[in-house]
This record gives sequence, structure tokens and C-alpha cells, in this order.
Amino acid sequence: MIYPYKDKKPTISDSAFIADYVTITGDVTIGDESSIWFQTVIRGDVSPTVIGKRVNIQDLCCLHQSPERPLILEDDVTIGHSVILHSSIIRKHALVGMGSIILDGAEIGEGAFIGAGSLVPPGKKIPPHTLALGRPAKVVRPLTEADLKDMERIRKQYVEKGQYYKSIKTNME
Repeated sequence: MIYPYKDKKPTISDSAFIADYVTITGDVTIGDESSIWFQTVIRGDVSPTVIGKRVNIQDLCCLHQSPERPLILEDDVTIGHSVILHSSIIRKHALVGMGSIILDGAEIGEGAFIGAGSLVPPGKKIPPHTLALGRPAKVVRPLTEADLKDMERIRKQYVEKGQYYKSIKTNME
């Protein structure tokens, strides 16, 4: 379901895939070839949410904001299943693992990897190209070439899957 909120209406690229049972409200922008998966909620009723190109937000995620604090996901970001993002910045090529929570003012650096189930507290900055995990999340090591290749594989697969599902959905309508 796509809902306006007051004078704000979601802006969604024609090439984005929005699965069934997704709710998107208010001041939300979604870029080209991004995919928003089943039962995700993106509420733009407090501050803007800006989602770049080729971003995948997997099933059961919740995205929201605080006043004067937008939520920003740059291009080529992967958000795992059941992640909560709140008024934070996720830099390009980053991956946030399943079940993680990223809170107000946190910034996930370019190409960083947040391990599954992690909690990134308010204002925490995770450096680029590092693996951080835990509750609270702590940097444990730099990413390896194997890590980076796996993150790239996941991104590409989700772009392909999103476009495949989009074509099926379009043909069913």
C-alpha cells in the first residue's frame, strides 16, 4: 500500500520492485532498480527517507525517522531481513545483516558490513570496509576480498531478483 501523508507522497522509480504487502507512506524516495520486499514498512511521516539506486530492503524491515533527522540509504546498499533503520545514514555498498537495529544519527561507512543481530547505537560511526557486530556493535576487523565479493554477489542477485519479480507482477496485473 502506498499512502500520502499530509502534503507528502512517496516517489518511486518506475524500475523499482515493490512487493505485495509492503507499506510506504509520506516523504519517501526510492531509486532505480531498488527492491522493497514482502511485509516491509517504510514510513516517511516524520522526516524524509531517501533510498538510492539498486538498494534491496529485504522482507519484514521497518524504516522510520525522528524529527529533523532523515533516513538515507545511498546506492547499492543491502538491508537484510527484519532490520530496523531509524534516522541513520547507510553509505553506498554497505550491508546490514538480518535482524540488526541501526539507531538515530548512526552512520554505516561505505562498503561496511554489519553482522546479523547487531545493534548500532545512536551516533555511532562504523568505518568504511569493516565488519562490525554485536550489541552494541563493535568493529572486529577489516573486510577481506572474499567478504567484498560476497557482498557484491548479494547486491547483484537482489537487483536481478527484483527485476524478475517486477516482470511477473507487471504481467499479472
